[in-house]
Amino acid sequence: MPAPEALPPPMTGPAAWIGAEMARHPEAWLVELSAAEIAELEQAARHYLSLGRDLGEITAADFPLASFGAHLRRLKRELLHGRGVELLRGLPVAGYSQAFAATIFCGIGAHLGSARSQNAAGHILGHVRDTGADGRDPSVRIYQTRERQTFHTDSADVVGLLCLRPAKQGGRSLLVSALTIYNRMLAERPDLLALLFDPIATDRRGEIPEGARPYMEIPPLSWHEGRLTVFYQRQYIDSAQRFEGALRLTPAHVEALDLFDALANDPELHFAMDLRAGDMQFVYNHSQLHDRTAFVDWPEPGRRRHLLRLWLSLDGDRPLPDCFRERYGSIEIGSRGGIVTARTRLHAPLD
Repeated sequence: MPAPEALPPPMTGPAAWIGAEMARHPEAWLVELSAAEIAELEQAARHYLSLGRDLGEITAADFPLASFGAHLRRLKRELLHGRGVELLRGLPVAGYSQAFAATIFCGIGAHLGSARSQNAAGHILGHVRDTGADGRDPSVRIYQTRERQTFHTDSADVVGLLCLRPAKQGGRSLLVSALTIYNRMLAERPDLLALLFDPIATDRRGEIPEGARPYMEIPPLSWHEGRLTVFYQRQYIDSAQRFEGALRLTPAHVEALDLFDALANDPELHFAMDLRAGDMQFVYNHSQLHDRTAFVDWPEPGRRRHLLRLWLSLDGDRPLPDCFRERYGSIEIGSRGGIVTARTRLHAPLD
């Protein structure tokens, strides 16, 4: 833990945004796809599907985008060096098969980086929907429920979502800048902020690499080679306290985590977006946190909320501190992140 007076100075740059400002200026992060761009994406998907290969094998070369590829290169720069979020809107998924929509999504992901496994089974394409699981069960990952999540990060450089069908009510996507939270805590409670640089146990929720403990101990905040990186999932921090041997949270640590959560939930600091069918959201995981409100689903199975998810590792990204090996395995830039166990084989299940 650094002494409060030794903490890094306030964070600056486009990733240190204020949620209220982002909400007032959606043109900063919302991009409407043109008819020509949609046609190019559809042609690339037809080409890849003609190859008869699993989506887990897709590469940028297999998904040619002569024109839209330039926008995706700009998007990659925006994720790594800009605000760290973009929403692509207008993909007409209602007229697609699930395989066709997934092919477009994975093809875009292949132009941004390499897809990473999201579970022990090696699924590079995740399905975010309510499975009826109980979020109070420490073996359940919270995205499998309809309950409110908490602001958190995922185990990859970038997380992408494609909305196939929204919920009947709720399920709003929330984003907050970790850099802005840092700045507020630095100004208000540097003593508590310093505690967030301590290693803290986080539950693996049953996704345990061979030889690893059922929890990992990574600081919520790390300062490494001049960059502030966030790693955070409060629900999993709390449930990790059930394990013998996990670092115990002191009352001061709990106070620090509570303040971090309170700032993340400050309506001035975060902003919300309603994901429509066909929306593709990409979020840079090292500088911001995401969340989702609780939702009420449709009674008909064919209308229920369903999102596809990608975890991506990007070339040219920041170096990560060595402690991230506990979660990422390798911290090699461009080939890191995800959940890897002895049973992992990368593939993309379509349902």
